[in-house]
Amino acid sequence: MARETMTAASPTAQSKSQRAYRWIKERIVGHEFSPGYRLVLGTLAGELDMSVVPVREAIRQLEAEGLVTFERNVGARVSMVDDSAYRYSMAALGILEATATALSARHLTAGDIRRARSVNDRMIETLDHFDPRSFTALNQEFHSILSSRCANPRVLELVGAEWGRLGHLRDSTFSFVPGRAQESVREHEQILALIEQGAPLGEIEHAARRHRSATLDAYLAHEHPDEAFDPAGI
Repeated sequence: MARETMTAASPTAQSKSQRAYRWIKERIVGHEFSPGYRLVLGTLAGELDMSVVPVREAIRQLEAEGLVTFERNVGARVSMVDDSAYRYSMAALGILEATATALSARHLTAGDIRRARSVNDRMIETLDHFDPRSFTALNQEFHSILSSRCANPRVLELVGAEWGRLGHLRDSTFSFVPGRAQESVREHEQILALIEQGAPLGEIEHAARRHRSATLDAYLAHEHPDEAFDPAGI
């Protein structure tokens, strides 16, 4: 398939590589491409109706995010589930997301706050008929709203990458600790209150980071009760 002659640096090639990246990542996160699944460039290019050049670029980007690994004489595969990687990613997300929330806080509009509170209300409504994956999707939407006004695009990019990695490694933390969900929605309201009150940014950041750490702590207490874990070790 040699019908493309532009370089990978051209706008068209970049657009195709990003389309390939999103297409492949959606299937990894959605577990259509499960851990260990072999990613054959030619096959993927055929599915996407493009050459292997943008597909290769997409695979490299996914490798950088930890979602894909290369094995000698085998090629690219979807990364295997790694519990340690999950724990480190949760800890990293706590730092990054808290920073993004603090940087965003002063720029959130009344409409943003209403939207975030509406999402949290929907999360509360799901508690009686709890579905961990749906709850996690709403949880991500809630935090995305609170960090949406962060002026640092690199921080937001890193937050998005960690969410994507977590989605690959685990369907939902709340599958392991469903009891944590009630505490989580209460903490959401506390974070919203701090933002509405114009609390110091350091206090908002600390509350957001403590919120994420509490979920990780609950997971570790359930899955690794005999292990100590130091989030600062990331």
